[in-house]
Amino acid sequence: MVKWLKRILLGLGSLILLGLGLFLWLAPAYVDDAFNSPLDHAPYAVSAEAAEVFDSLPGVADLHADALLWKRDLSRENRRGQLDIPRLASGKVGLQVFGVVTKSPRGQNYEANSADTDNITLLSMAQLWPPRTWFSLKERALYQSQKLQRFADGSGGALVFVRGRQALDTVVAPRAARQSVTAGFLGLEGAHALEGELANLDALYEAGFRMFGLAHFFDNAVAGSVHGLEKYGLTELGRQVVQRAQALGIILDLAHASHAAIADTLALASQPLVFSHGGVKGVCNTNRNLTDDEIRGIAETGGLIGLGAWDAAACGTTPAGLAKAMAYVKALVGPEHVALGTDFDGAVKSSYGVTEYDAVVDALLKEGFSAAEVEAAMIGNALRVFNAVLPD
Repeated sequence: MVKWLKRILLGLGSLILLGLGLFLWLAPAYVDDAFNSPLDHAPYAVSAEAAEVFDSLPGVADLHADALLWKRDLSRENRRGQLDIPRLASGKVGLQVFGVVTKSPRGQNYEANSADTDNITLLSMAQLWPPRTWFSLKERALYQSQKLQRFADGSGGALVFVRGRQALDTVVAPRAARQSVTAGFLGLEGAHALEGELANLDALYEAGFRMFGLAHFFDNAVAGSVHGLEKYGLTELGRQVVQRAQALGIILDLAHASHAAIADTLALASQPLVFSHGGVKGVCNTNRNLTDDEIRGIAETGGLIGLGAWDAAACGTTPAGLAKAMAYVKALVGPEHVALGTDFDGAVKSSYGVTEYDAVVDALLKEGFSAAEVEAAMIGNALRVFNAVLPD
């Protein structure tokens, strides 16, 4: 009887270990594929003029993508997800901001979320991130910084982890000479990763973070979120964070921030501000998108509006929807404040991918953009702001 019981327990233990192994192997890939697969669409017809304009671009700049969150080898072309280094090269991406997600509430929605739950804890465990990341938001941010460095080191020069103006210049010049080089930047998606400590901003700066989002999908100790429960403005700590970030040369990102927090940050701005990814209410009236006054306020700082083509950003998922939102910003404050902010790999669905930016160029030309304005929107404006804010 004892022998049979031992065999049964051993068998159950083996099944549990097998099930755990299958979970760790299959679950992250399944979640990644479910959240980040592009929508099926026919190939876009691109005019000869658009093809010529696209070919003349020194590159493309995208202000936000969340590829570092997922268990995916970015050094090779993947069949799942929306972004990797080979596809960045195919899409002529010269500047890519990698957003770093450290916490996401269960039941995440656009209207109201509590900070009491978190999906990333289980995801970090399932993807076998180091144990130090399981219960520390700061460590999750630092680990993703290390991931970007590893991908850059193994890219053969195709991806360069950039932290300052001089390094950016060394990447842009080869790209203009038709060499496939992408400048990779780190952007923090939400100040909750500071864990309530101003000193942690300096630690993240030392790790290479050069764009800083005040909030994500819930209110935090620095600022309210447009998706939070209270949606308050900057806290006292938040004001200190804004001032310290500007002193360091970190680009402040207003995406996901509450409307009160946007107003408070605009009042403290001494450098160009960025809204890295989202939309505008004049085209798509969702609570996350910017009002006309907010667009004007960001433009007055010399900043950028990064526009995406998922449904809640543009009320459409195509290059035409993206171009319509870009045209709205251009008409309101001028073409020098228009930028691209895809949110690829951020659990959004769009009907174009990183290798189809020529279709975006085609749509912009149809919206009345000149070739010079297309270049400004696709990369020039981003380079101007990065060079204005980044440290040497």
